[in-house]
Formats: sequence, structure tokens, C-alpha cells
Amino acid sequence: MFLLCVSVLYANDSFITSLEYGKMLYENPRGVGCMECHGRYGEGERIAKYTHKKQAKIIEAPRINNVEFKSFKIALQEGKRVMPKYYLTADEIAAIYEYLQAVKKEQE
Repeated sequence: MFLLCVSVLYANDSFITSLEYGKMLYENPRGVGCMECHGRYGEGERIAKYTHKKQAKIIEAPRINNVEFKSFKIALQEGKRVMPKYYLTADEIAAIYEYLQAVKKEQE
């Protein structure tokens, strides 16, 4: 019992790592995951292709695993064009960014 109490006292106050948290948020932050549009690893993807007034139109989500943190944070806080505003906290934004950078490094 003593060992259990000691281990609880010195345990990390989180049950998941920041990378696990970032992955969870990236995959489903508020019902629609970032990966649905930006790809599994933030590499960017085509969202839709359609014709409007006889003109071919394409909506693409940009690559986001290669941007600096400041730009990443601004885009998430403001929302861009068709991107929804998720109302993420500063910690959530940082966790997603950390996850994307770790995955990118792993891919290289």
C-alpha cells in the first residue's frame, strides 16, 4: 500500500502524453478531425472537385506539417475560408502542432 501511495504522489498528473493528446485532437477535435481534410499526417489533401458555371473548381486543404507555429496558431484561432473554427485552447493547439512535428520527423 505504501508503494502505491508513493507512486501516486510522484506520478505524472496526466494519464496520456502530450503527443497522444495531440494525436487525439488532430483525429477528432470537435466532431470533424483535422485529418479529414489535411491528411493523415498534415500533408494536405483535395477536399472536393466540382463544376460551377461550367468552370472546374477544386477545394484543397493545405499542407500544415510544414508551417511555423505562429502561423499554425493564427489559422486555428481565426479559421480560414472553409475551415471551421474549433475554439481550441492554447494547450490544445500546441499539442496538435507537437504531434504533427513528431510525425513529420518520423516520416523523414
